[in-house]
Amino acid sequence: MAHQLAVVSPLVTADVIEVAEFPELVQRYHVYGVPKIVINERVSVEGAVPEVRFVDLVLDAVQPQGSA
Repeated sequence: MAHQLAVVSPLVTADVIEVAEFPELVQRYHVYGVPKIVINERVSVEGAVPEVRFVDLVLDAVQPQGSA
């Protein structure tokens, strides 16, 4: 889903990382399962999520901190 957004919007970038090749990223982002989605260093989720949940995560990540 993140890659689809990156294709249609210049405001979105997405990367796929092979965890076996980047153990420092595994530690940094506390990866215990895949897929692991990290958005703006603020919001993360492990495992497959439905599209509606993914959109909610993106919206949460772009909210200014302290906003409700």
